[in-house]
Amino acid sequence: MKLGELTRRRFVGVTAGAAGTAALGPLLHAGQAAAAEGTGAAGSWTKDRTGNGWPVLAEAESFGIEGSDQKVRLAGGDAAVVLLHVARRFHYEIGTLRDGDVHGWVDERGVSAEYESNYLSGTAIAVRPLSYPLGAKDGLYPNELVVVRDILAELDGVVAWGGDFKPVKESHFEIAVKPGHPRLKGVARKIGGWQKGPGDEGAGATDAFDPARRKKARAFARRSA
Repeated sequence: MKLGELTRRRFVGVTAGAAGTAALGPLLHAGQAAAAEGTGAAGSWTKDRTGNGWPVLAEAESFGIEGSDQKVRLAGGDAAVVLLHVARRFHYEIGTLRDGDVHGWVDERGVSAEYESNYLSGTAIAVRPLSYPLGAKDGLYPNELVVVRDILAELDGVVAWGGDFKPVKESHFEIAVKPGHPRLKGVARKIGGWQKGPGDEGAGATDAFDPARRKKARAFARRSA
């Protein structure tokens, strides 16, 4: 099996035990190199805008992730509202976020895939990147994948998931529209309404397994494929 085709379950297996932590860095590096081979994206990002069209930031604001004690650096405004919603839903519905689980803005310009440049603009997050590294697929269990697909449908294509990219990176979520896009504004406004409402909508109150929501998520996935 090629490293670029590494699954999370296999990845966890080969890194288990006392030697696993020490071996993690070299294995991830090799997996990233294999996954990025042929993409033409590996190297240093030199452009003023990232892959999704947002400007590279010299610094980014730190935001708390509701429901957890974690923080993440992001571009402000609507982009932050949307990405924080993704992080909240992951925390509530997939797994508790702990120290080091969420990564946002970086100033390191080295990338192994073009879409990783979006961290430079604070318009992408990586949730548990060591568990779901670049090149490792099938890391999410079926019930977790249901939640991810529900999030993507709920956000109307404003967020894209690295599990649908090539090379795959299941920890990666990014803003998929350019700055000022009306759909981004609309989705951010919707999330804001949930947060100000009675508490029976939005992160922490969503049932991704509701039949109507699952039907909508499947239809959205087909349209987006």
